[in-house]
Amino acid sequence: MVGLATVFGAGGGTSSYEEVENTDLVILWGSNARETHPIFFHHLLKGVRNGARLYVVDPRRTTSAQWADVWLGLDVGSDIALANAVAREIIHAGLHNTTFIDRATVGFEEYAASVERWTLEQGERVTGVPAEAIRDLAHAYARADRAILCWTLGITEHHNAVDNVLALINLGLLTGHVGRYGSGLSPLRGQNNVQGGGDMGAIPNKLPGFQDVVTDEDARRRFEAAWDCEIPDRYGWHVSAMFDAMERGELRALYVIGENPARSEADGGRATRLLQGLDCLIVQDIFLTQTGELADVVLPAAAAGAESEGTVTNSERRVQRVRRALDPPGNARDDIWILAQLARRLGRDWGEVTPRDAWDELRSLSPMHRGMSYERLEAMGGIQWPCPDEADPGTKFLHARLWEEDPERRGRPAPVSVVEFEPPVEELTPEFPIRLTTGRRLDAYNTGVQTELYASPLRRREALCLSPEDAERLGVSDGEVVRIASRRASLEAPVRIDRTLRPGLAFLSLHQPDEVQTNLLTIDATDPKSGTAEFKATAIRVERLAQVPVGGR
Repeated sequence: MVGLATVFGAGGGTSSYEEVENTDLVILWGSNARETHPIFFHHLLKGVRNGARLYVVDPRRTTSAQWADVWLGLDVGSDIALANAVAREIIHAGLHNTTFIDRATVGFEEYAASVERWTLEQGERVTGVPAEAIRDLAHAYARADRAILCWTLGITEHHNAVDNVLALINLGLLTGHVGRYGSGLSPLRGQNNVQGGGDMGAIPNKLPGFQDVVTDEDARRRFEAAWDCEIPDRYGWHVSAMFDAMERGELRALYVIGENPARSEADGGRATRLLQGLDCLIVQDIFLTQTGELADVVLPAAAAGAESEGTVTNSERRVQRVRRALDPPGNARDDIWILAQLARRLGRDWGEVTPRDAWDELRSLSPMHRGMSYERLEAMGGIQWPCPDEADPGTKFLHARLWEEDPERRGRPAPVSVVEFEPPVEELTPEFPIRLTTGRRLDAYNTGVQTELYASPLRRREALCLSPEDAERLGVSDGEVVRIASRRASLEAPVRIDRTLRPGLAFLSLHQPDEVQTNLLTIDATDPKSGTAEFKATAIRVERLAQVPVGGR
């Protein structure tokens, strides 16, 4: 969200799912949407069947890449280098949209100078992608009448996550592939309602509706009047900064709602140690998670997808109604009810707050949600923000203003950002020669809390995926249990030989921590702007275990 908000003022994807069905070219960059966003991928496949070309940029030849016209298998963490090489080729070929750049952007000259050294040959040396493939991507994207660039955690789970996003946004601005139907920049959110969480202000620098808590003084005053309180005019901590504050002793109590940081945080050993050291840990969740097992107080919550009323916002900014189908079991209660009860016990009686009450309050304070009444959300099957009043149908794609000829209607120009390539924090060395990257699989979800309690015919035991070349070099066979060591921890897991991996690259998911606690290995180097850890780039070594002698132990 930070990258898009920096450039455009709002942290939402610019395009709708419908548009990907009707565009001419789609780039999936750091996204295995076939497994991680299967509903969106069905829309994408409609576009492919309608004639769109598909380019996939990913270190692994994923199941998404297998549908692509072209797969660019870059080295982990070299995304900025590749984007800058693509940009230089577009500029040198004269394919950049000078009319759009002059009218709607600022900073182009500085940006063009910054990418000048990224020749096709330099791009190949740093990224591992053949120069001709970089050229092909650059020309195809720039020449397309309409093109949509999509990304997800393969871009954002790095120590320079925001710069990665800015590098991709630059390509959209360079070619004018933003602000038009069928042309846009679409982050596919990592979890259900991540977009909605950010929209509601669940980020440390924004009030609901992406209104800045420091610089937008008028908004802060409106919220203070509505909430009858004083809002500090300073930014808060993101999750990674919270763990740093725990380590310094500045954060002594934590209230965790619907998260499992004991398993989801990078460098899981450190995360667990810091959680155990808190004076007070409160967990509110639908299951007793590993984090809940560490808690002083556990508040059983209703499952939002089936046991609560409310709204949800997806990756195309569409707000939809959620309806209760079942009553919560036992002592489980709706999240809003729990929060209201806590507020009353803390001296602020909100009364009997319903989800609709909360939504209507939001509409009164967030201009981009103002026109979204429950009745309209029901009648229209959801509405895409911004929707400023009840006569507005919502917004299918964002930033059309950038194409306006009138400067007043066009508004603030979009900055083209100079972003410099930085390799992953952890270098590969003779002691740790293999790059471990992490991700998700189709049958499971995050740390497995919501998916591990039932069986799936797609599910296999978690295993370390290795290329055939690495398996042969290490002398290990499929199914053999090995020791995996990083600079923080070691663990054991079976090997799975995976022909979609290039030599030097390994893969694990986070889904089965009771079998393989992957995040004990990962590094908690974080992006200073977004707070995202570098889950995608850990240096490891793989060791054979001592063989059991023939005849017994």
